[in-house]
Amino acid sequence: MDRFDFHRVYFIGIGGIGMSALARYFLSQNMAVAGYDKTPTPLTRELEAQGIDIHFADDLSLVPAPFLKPEDTLIVYTPAVPKDHREWNHFTDQGFKVKKRSEVLGLITRDTFCFAVAGTHGKTTTSSILAHLLKETGTPITAFLGGISEDFNSNFICEGDQYSVVEADEFDRSFLRLHPDIACITSMDADHLDIYGDRESMRASFLEFASRLKPDGKLFVRNGLPLEGITYGIEDNSDYCIKNIKIEHGTYIFDLGTPERTLEGVRFNKPGRHNLLNGLVAFAMAIQVNPPLDRLVKALETFKGVQRRFSYKIRQDDLIFIDDYAHHPTEIDAVLEAIREMHPGKSILAVFQPHLFSRTRDFMEEFASSLSGFDSILLLDIYPAREKPIPGITSEVLLERISNPNKKLVSKQDLAHEIKARNPEILVTLGAGDIGLEADSLKREFEYEN
Repeated sequence: MDRFDFHRVYFIGIGGIGMSALARYFLSQNMAVAGYDKTPTPLTRELEAQGIDIHFADDLSLVPAPFLKPEDTLIVYTPAVPKDHREWNHFTDQGFKVKKRSEVLGLITRDTFCFAVAGTHGKTTTSSILAHLLKETGTPITAFLGGISEDFNSNFICEGDQYSVVEADEFDRSFLRLHPDIACITSMDADHLDIYGDRESMRASFLEFASRLKPDGKLFVRNGLPLEGITYGIEDNSDYCIKNIKIEHGTYIFDLGTPERTLEGVRFNKPGRHNLLNGLVAFAMAIQVNPPLDRLVKALETFKGVQRRFSYKIRQDDLIFIDDYAHHPTEIDAVLEAIREMHPGKSILAVFQPHLFSRTRDFMEEFASSLSGFDSILLLDIYPAREKPIPGITSEVLLERISNPNKKLVSKQDLAHEIKARNPEILVTLGAGDIGLEADSLKREFEYEN
C-alpha cells in the first residue's frame, strides 16, 4: 500500500465488523494496532485479548503515544464516524495518512487474485461460504468477512496472500475502491437511500462496480438482475442452476448444474432458498480456480454458517429459537419463507428491532407488510446507529401499520416476560442493531428454565 511505509495502524471505530477484520489483518502482519470505539462489545474484548489497545472515549490523551507520530502511523476510519469526532479531526488536521476502511481494503487486495461479493443482501453469508470452500480445497486465501464465520470462529482468515475474499459493500459506495478478478452481485434492492437518494442512483452504482473488474474478470449475477454476466438461479435456465430440490432432516439435497456437467446429490445445510442461492454462487466462483471438484462438493456440505444468519440458538421439541441479522423487508421475507419451509405448521413469534430511522422511514409500508406475515410480533424501539431521530418516524408508527392484530411494542427489559406469556413454538429475533446481544441473553434464560 505504498506497501506499508508505516509500522502502526490506529482505527477510529475499531469495533465494527469490517474494521475489526482489518485490525486483525495488520496484527497478522506484525504491525502495532490500537483504536477507539464508542462502546465495549464482545468483539472489542476479543481484540483486546489479542493485545490491541482500545479505549472508549473520544479523547486524544487516551491514544497511545507511539500512535501520535504522523510519519509512522496510518489512521483508518469508518464512514459512520461523525464529522465532529475530535480524534478524527486531529489526525486529519495534523497531516496523518487518513484512509477509509474501503480504501485500505482496496489497497491490500490490489495485488491479489480478488474475489468480491456484492449485493444488498447475502454478502456476508456468500463470502463466508466462498472462504470456506477455498480454504477446504487448499487455496491460499486471506478473507475479510462481514460476520463471524462459525467455521473459522472469526471474521478474518489468513491462509496465504495469493487470493483474497472480500465483501464489496455498497454503503457509501465503498465497493468502487475494489478491482476484483471474480465478482458476484446477489441482489440490487433499494437500500441506503440516505446515501444514494433514490433507487436509480443506487443501481447505477452497482453498474459502475460491475465495470471495475480486471480486464479478464468474471461477473456472476443472480438470474433476473438487469446486468450482463454469468447467471445463477434455482429451477431456471441459468448458467449455474440448482434443480430437483429435496429436504431431508433440515438438509437440502439437489442437483447442481454447471456449463460443463451436472453434479447430483449435492448437500447444503443452511435453511432458506436465499441461502441456497448464496451457496450456489459461492460454488460457481470457487470452481473458477479449478479446485478438486469432490473436495468442493464436500466443503459445501460442511459449511456451518455465520453468526446471526439464520442461527439456531435453541432447537428443542418445545421451542425453536432462531436469530437473524435481517434488517430489510426482503431479508425478513426470506427468513419467514425459510422457517415455513423447514418447520411447516408451527406458529412463529417474531421480535424485530428496526435499524436506522432513515431505513424505517424509507420502507415503512414494506416493513409493515413483511412483519404482518408472522403469527405474532413484538416490536422494539428503533436502533439509531449513526443517526439522529427523525420526527414522526418511530416504532409506534410502524406498529400501527402492521395489519396483524397480534402485535405489541415492548422494551428490552420486558422482552423475556412478553415472550414467555406467548409461549411460542418458534421464536425468531430479527435486526442489525444490538438485538443480537438480547438474543444471547434470551438463550441463556430459556436454557436455564429447561
